[in-house]
Amino acid sequence: MSAGRLEGRVALVTGAARGTGAETARRFAAEGARVLLADVLATEAGQVAKEIGPAARAVALDVSDEGAWQAAIATAEREWGRLDVLVNNAGIAQPKSVVECSGAEFRRVLEVNLVGAFLGMHFAAPLMARGGGGAIVNVSSVQGLVGRAGLPAYTASKFGLRGLSKAAALELGALGIRVNSLHPGGVDTPLAREAAGAAFSSELLEAAHAHLPVPRVGQPADMAAAILFLASDESSYVTGTELVVDGGLTAGSGRR
Repeated sequence: MSAGRLEGRVALVTGAARGTGAETARRFAAEGARVLLADVLATEAGQVAKEIGPAARAVALDVSDEGAWQAAIATAEREWGRLDVLVNNAGIAQPKSVVECSGAEFRRVLEVNLVGAFLGMHFAAPLMARGGGGAIVNVSSVQGLVGRAGLPAYTASKFGLRGLSKAAALELGALGIRVNSLHPGGVDTPLAREAAGAAFSSELLEAAHAHLPVPRVGQPADMAAAILFLASDESSYVTGTELVVDGGLTAGSGRR
């Protein structure tokens, strides 16, 4: 039997209780990694870790909390002695316009989506460097490439994460750490349905994406496959760039 693409490596995935994070944790474990699932939804993350088996652990993590990050990194080091992959996937959305969104609401989105990823890299990089390097994948969005009305805080945070990823790639390359950003389009996750409204079902999400060159909504498995590529040696010459996984959403207009 051939070795998995992440055989012997240790990964920390944030927002791992559900959606893309949970699917990524499952995929990593299937490829030989030991995975620390981190989420504010600690009970749910623990259930996913239990489902994965002995290769997984779960920790409570509010990514905007520096102390919680330090504890999570310490857990990875205590359990497995190293950290090779960090996936900054945790995120929130605030579907309010510029006029409707309060300053506190705007700042909270930035704290989770942008500052949270910064803190992850800040605290993870030294441990990764001691192990010889690794890979960081920051999950941005197509809203880190193009704006979207009604999501000013989310859009700002995802554009910021795109730039932060480039700056980190330039700095951390000397430590053997690659940093890239992933830019999903619409993905059928609890976050996407919550942002769209309580009545927005998977069926409605599917219909809303039927016009794309790939005529369907994205699935967590699509994102997990792309994250795995960026985390593995298959992307060993890829850093400081964006991988767009959006079914052709940002390719342009197909109408004549």
